[in-house]
Amino acid sequence: MPDSRRHRGPHPEDERLFAADQLPRLASALADLCWLLDRGYAVPSSLKLVGDRYGLTARQRIALERCACTEAEARHRRERQIALGDLAQRPLALDGYNVLTTVEAAFGGGVLLLCRDGTLRDMASMHGSYRKVAETAAALEAIGSTLEEHGVGSCRWYLDRPVSNSGRLKRLIEETAARRGRRWTVELVFNPDALLVQEAETAASADSAVLDRCAAWVNLAREVVESRVPGAWILDLSRVQALPQARTPKGPSSKDQPESSPK
Repeated sequence: MPDSRRHRGPHPEDERLFAADQLPRLASALADLCWLLDRGYAVPSSLKLVGDRYGLTARQRIALERCACTEAEARHRRERQIALGDLAQRPLALDGYNVLTTVEAAFGGGVLLLCRDGTLRDMASMHGSYRKVAETAAALEAIGSTLEEHGVGSCRWYLDRPVSNSGRLKRLIEETAARRGRRWTVELVFNPDALLVQEAETAASADSAVLDRCAAWVNLAREVVESRVPGAWILDLSRVQALPQARTPKGPSSKDQPESSPK
């Protein structure tokens, strides 16, 4: 079915799924999930165990999976994070869709997740196609204004070539930059993650695959949202009082333990 959305807003069920009365249960579930991941259990089995235990919907489970990572992963990512202000006159490589859709969701009133590693992630899913929405222009302007405020030098946007409408977005970003005199270039590539990891001096992304392997990164989407979208719907489960726990969660069997770290 073609993507006909005009806004990057909340899912119709989000007001119920992430209402105040749901948050203690979600906070407890996230704590249990992170407890399991810290002990080496696989993401799929851990998420199923925790999701079943707390009776979570599919969308609530997606939110938990995006919020969670191991403490070791979070620490490793924080060690290589740098402040936007440290990028004065230096180049920056942007994970285009990753940054843009998060800021669009903020302007559209969508749920944003403040994750264990300190990043801000949205709940949107493009399914191989991108559609310009009502919030796109405001999001691009907010990103540009934030970068200018911190004196960031030239920016290279990487967009996924296989994603439908990437060419149209490329032209829109270039036109926006030209009007403002910004030193932006846009490249359509098959694997932005590989370039962000291998070639970029500093990357702007919240993608765990990039954060775990890049030389340095900035938390651009979070910086933009917190400074430019004061009414954004940010869900920070670490600040929610979890439900009382009668016992430590029982982990999956050892056969479910992962060969590699979860996202």
